[in-house]
Amino acid sequence: MYTYVIRKLILAVPVLLGVSVLVFLIVHLTPGDPARLLAGPEAFEEDIQAIRVRLGLDQPLPVQYGRFLGGVLRGDLGTSFRSGRPVAEEIAARFPYTVELATVSLVVAIAAGVLVGVFSAARQNSLWDAGTMGVALMGISVPTFWLGLLLMLLFSYYLGWLPASGRGGPLWTRAGLESILMPAIALGSPSAAVIARLTRSSLLEVLSQDYVRTARAKGLPERVVLYRHALKNALIPVVTVAGLRLGALLGGAVITEQVFAWPGVGTLVVNAINARDYPVVQGTVLLMATVFVLLNLTVDLVYALIDPRIRFD
Repeated sequence: MYTYVIRKLILAVPVLLGVSVLVFLIVHLTPGDPARLLAGPEAFEEDIQAIRVRLGLDQPLPVQYGRFLGGVLRGDLGTSFRSGRPVAEEIAARFPYTVELATVSLVVAIAAGVLVGVFSAARQNSLWDAGTMGVALMGISVPTFWLGLLLMLLFSYYLGWLPASGRGGPLWTRAGLESILMPAIALGSPSAAVIARLTRSSLLEVLSQDYVRTARAKGLPERVVLYRHALKNALIPVVTVAGLRLGALLGGAVITEQVFAWPGVGTLVVNAINARDYPVVQGTVLLMATVFVLLNLTVDLVYALIDPRIRFD
């Protein structure tokens, strides 16, 4: 297993290198001059040029990329154009909030998705099955921002049960739990729908196996057959999707954070893009890519814990 992990980490290097090149080119080829935005609309051209020199934007792109990559290799993601703070500090101040939102969203997605998938598989070809899968299809199709606005309209404006936006505090407090509930539901609904459909199809495939028929022939209750014998094996592909969805939730929380004014990395990236704050955008995207690669590796390793038949060469 150690050899497998080392091989995966080595293969991740060119992936992350490609991500760094791609995001660097995208942000630098996007229209807009960071120096002009920092100087203001009434600044003289000499002042703008001085800012450009101070930020190193007067250098050729290969030189700027080499400086950026050299800093990354030293653990330095650069300095924010806008705030003057190290990018690592900017991300460290926001990243825990994004992880908190993504984790709660994933818990909601797994709980709802597995329950709905098992419920639907146990009632195959019934009206309940068609209804739950129809709702799951809607969950995949509905845009996150639109669902978030509907939740705000219902639970905040009409019912007044939950705060409309912002983070109310730590998750273990009532205010924190109330403030994260709607963003987590909005962000986790597409993942819940995917997990529900996958759980249903995987469970139906497992229920048709010979050992399940044998368990039924022995007279075991259907609940024991379903939950003790079939569900564990059916969860292997669900674990795969869940791990990948966590990476997608971390990266896809941008829209949800904007809708609910959540102070996470998504809000940081949007503000950095608007301000043409290149170091913040580059550092954040590279961090997200690294997290996604590590999550994929973690999912692969979890396979062995769920299914002892899986071995890594």
